[in-house]
Amino acid sequence: MNDFAQYISRYTEGKSVCILGFGREGRSTYRILERYCSPSSLAIADLNPIDREASSLPESVELICGEEYQDCLDRFDLVFKSPGIVLKKQPSQLSCTITSETQVFFEVFRDQIIGVTGTKGKSTTSSLIYHIFRESGFDTRLAGNIGIPVFDIAEGIEDDTIVVCELSCHQLEYMTVSPKYAVFLNLYEEHLDHYGTMERYYAAKKNIYLHQRYSDELIIGMDIIPDDIAQKVTSLSNTFPYADVFVKNGVINDDDFHEYQIPESHIKLLGIHNHYNIAVAYHICRELGVSDVAFTKALCSFDPLAHRLEFVDTVRGIRWYDDSISTACATAIEALKSVPEPGTILLGGMDRGIDYTPLVDFLQKFPVQIICMETSGERIFHMLEGTSAAGRAHFAPHLKEAVELAAEITPQGKSCVLSPASASYGIFKNFEERGDAFKALVAGLK
Repeated sequence: MNDFAQYISRYTEGKSVCILGFGREGRSTYRILERYCSPSSLAIADLNPIDREASSLPESVELICGEEYQDCLDRFDLVFKSPGIVLKKQPSQLSCTITSETQVFFEVFRDQIIGVTGTKGKSTTSSLIYHIFRESGFDTRLAGNIGIPVFDIAEGIEDDTIVVCELSCHQLEYMTVSPKYAVFLNLYEEHLDHYGTMERYYAAKKNIYLHQRYSDELIIGMDIIPDDIAQKVTSLSNTFPYADVFVKNGVINDDDFHEYQIPESHIKLLGIHNHYNIAVAYHICRELGVSDVAFTKALCSFDPLAHRLEFVDTVRGIRWYDDSISTACATAIEALKSVPEPGTILLGGMDRGIDYTPLVDFLQKFPVQIICMETSGERIFHMLEGTSAAGRAHFAPHLKEAVELAAEITPQGKSCVLSPASASYGIFKNFEERGDAFKALVAGLK
């Protein structure tokens, strides 16, 4: 039995355990508990019905489903909470111990973990770091918010394995352990429907570094001011020359005045904001032994993730780009700055109440056609009324009508980008489904 298996076995031995949420992570937790653990009892609680037979769950596993599924928590010693579950009561109000896969995994492997968070860019940065280490011959694992539960990679980790974890605010919210290398990229208005204020949102995110040790390193964007901490702090910027690591004119300046020229014409990552993500990866990879030659080779072979400024096709003389991941003003602005010859942007989705003033101000100065859709798009459309951009603003109720309108008004040779600056929930299952729908609509224009 490896170190992780021994730890999780001791952690749950003789305890009554509940898995709260039976989605991807909940099922991952169950597989590990079934394999290695002997709790006194095991239950699974979820808002939705659970098919015992389809899930191969024995009768000894108690199933608690329905609207009152969280009312049972104080019956248990230990509750593994999935990130997608919003607790009705704070952990301090419960007699059980609230834990998670991420918490337990970090307790075992924190010295080997590079944790990456931020409102935007964390998936690209995590994937890029993982790709470069792997292509450079390192034993590397990737997990977390990227879609791979950490328990799925826990078996087989060796002492020299590097683990890259993308971390969402929901994964970090109740964490009491931080990774050896913590990357905090940026902080924008997001998830305010859940947290209410930016202060509460930041409070969840900052757990990526609050529990670090003196010998650890925090790599942080310069728009974030960390609390008084003892670990090494490396500040980052894609323009500011007084940061420890910064990018200017495609050149990364690392914290010992070492320079690295980004091979811009040979990489697939679009935009200056991705130079920032590359700088983060470069700093960490170089610190852990990746040479410039190996870094360049791996960087040039990296394929951007889907729905992140992804080129879709050229149809009717228009280049179409899928940036469905965009849920903030800053990402929509960067999308317009990054795609070649932008002609049209598609904005809008679920309205989470974020302030669109920065985006509206930018659109008044940036000469593109603006197609607004759904609830937040309607709000943006009305904010543009009476401004210098009003004549370029259009409203289409849904994505289908927005794509059809874009095909009519985008000049040939220009680009149309879906960068909604809004969440997809309530309209689509997630941003991936929204991006796939966009691609299908573009294909239908042929």
